[in-house]
Amino acid sequence: MRVLVTGGAGFIGSHLCDRFLQEGHEVICLDNLITGSTDNIAHLAGHPRFSFVKHDVTHYIFVEGKIDAILHFASPASPVDYLQFPIQTLKVGSLGTHKALGLAKEKKAKFLLASTSEVYGNPLVHPQREDYWGNVNPIGPRGVYDEAKRFAEAMAMAYHRYHGVDTRIARIFNTYGPRMRLNDGRVVPNFIHQALRGEDLTIYGDGFQTRSFCYIEDLVEGIVRLLFSREIEPINLGNPGEYSILDFAQVILQATGSQSRIVYRPLPTDDPRVRKPDISRARTVLGWNPKVELKEGIGKTIPYFQRKLEEKK
Repeated sequence: MRVLVTGGAGFIGSHLCDRFLQEGHEVICLDNLITGSTDNIAHLAGHPRFSFVKHDVTHYIFVEGKIDAILHFASPASPVDYLQFPIQTLKVGSLGTHKALGLAKEKKAKFLLASTSEVYGNPLVHPQREDYWGNVNPIGPRGVYDEAKRFAEAMAMAYHRYHGVDTRIARIFNTYGPRMRLNDGRVVPNFIHQALRGEDLTIYGDGFQTRSFCYIEDLVEGIVRLLFSREIEPINLGNPGEYSILDFAQVILQATGSQSRIVYRPLPTDDPRVRKPDISRARTVLGWNPKVELKEGIGKTIPYFQRKLEEKK
């Protein structure tokens, strides 16, 4: 296959590039590097089946030759990023998705949209199932990301229904692993970064809000299975193991051996109180179930952050 990954120099996108190359496919990576980094794909430089194109997907995408699959992962994906780049986040979810779907239509390619658990907003249903429509504040500061992804899902379904494009929608829950940025702003890199530096671990709110954490290898497996399935409706991909932020802080302190203290700060606007995927459909339709337990995955992630901190010295 010849595969195009938008946002391919990002955290998840770069791991997808690796996976498709390992399976013998040709990979084209598109990224404007607003939040992605060539460090994530540096090991692929010179690979005969890999090419990188610096491009903003909100503009027309030209690719010569056939494309068999497009995985649309271009977007800021952490609160730090989409609060810093609100307009870009809205544009890549709308214009970028439109351009990527137009290319899929032209090339008769499969199209997989990286959506997010944030389409559920601050959920009133727990755990979250795909048939839940969400509780989103469209004019709040997080709305730029939530609504961009909700619009992207609507656009993907419209292209499927009207143009017959072979679309897939992955609703991705909290994912972690090597290649996350030190200053990503999400709880996993925040806590690991702070613990390794001996800084206070910052908890926003009371720490009783919950999150579910999926290791990157498990997520990539789910995405690949979804791409090659026939499932058109959105599917949740995430680990249903649920941790309070306070419990997660203790996991990080134990894994790093850090003596860092825990400090509390005000909860950001519209921050979800609970987050846990119902993955019944992924288990049934894809035969997918995450395998990596949290402590194991954190153990695989910490050395990457240690190397990055050493490089900064």
